[in-house]
Amino acid sequence: MQARPYRSALYIPGSKPRALDKARGLEADAILFDLEDAVAPEEKPAARETLVAELSAGGYGSRARIVRINALDTEWGRDDAVALRDADCDAVLLPKVTGPGDIDRLANLLPGRPVWAMMETPACVFAAFEIARHPRLEGFVMGTNDLAKDLGARVGADRAELQTALQTCLLAARAAGIVAFDGVYNAFRDEEGLRRECDQGRALGFDGKSVIHPAQLPVTNRVFSPSEEEIDLAERQIAAYEEAGRQGQAVAVVDGSIVENLHVATARATLAKADAIRDISDGTRTPDGRGD
Repeated sequence: MQARPYRSALYIPGSKPRALDKARGLEADAILFDLEDAVAPEEKPAARETLVAELSAGGYGSRARIVRINALDTEWGRDDAVALRDADCDAVLLPKVTGPGDIDRLANLLPGRPVWAMMETPACVFAAFEIARHPRLEGFVMGTNDLAKDLGARVGADRAELQTALQTCLLAARAAGIVAFDGVYNAFRDEEGLRRECDQGRALGFDGKSVIHPAQLPVTNRVFSPSEEEIDLAERQIAAYEEAGRQGQAVAVVDGSIVENLHVATARATLAKADAIRDISDGTRTPDGRGD
């Protein structure tokens, strides 16, 4: 179980000091500092320097600081990785991954640094389990826009065209015990559409969702947080199961449904996530996810 919640991951351009500063006060569980798509080619070297300086300045609190570099086969990727060897970030996110060999290449450039993978190509979906099992890999971020482009798919509101890829990558992440972020919702002013897609992502089992605008954070955080009803049910399931155990029973009944040990495990995970979110809101969590 992850020590910190990962409900939302906000992309922030590494080339914009004002946006980087604003991110210090936003309610995102993770910041995806972007040196790739959000930065024009001519700005990439300067953006790299700007981002390293802003990370050194600190102030991002309990937010996971994940830097998306350029692909290693571009003219900027290796320099990005080298610049981040001693940077004050939690992990490095590699785009255009096709297989575990790409993770090896980045890991060799970043001794001891956790690595994340953008899952955005047909090749990486087929290799998802092998990628997820890499010993340095900590999480997946679904790159649904690039994946749809490569597939030539016309993606509808229900994302039926992407379900095979989404579920394959999620299965791999769960088998390996790593974090998995759903892809972005492009229409950042469409709150209802965002909520619908967040609901779908949570129902599938994603930890959270990557977002492209701060306005998307409230809905995303709310959907990926345990509701009061879920917390209440979890507490009652645990209490009923423990009481059944004291009476020599292996199962309990709550609201007309059987409660077994697997349901209790889920209930405890729900309460742990709720506690972690509460700790962040109270300011009692350090950047590494542990208590003060």
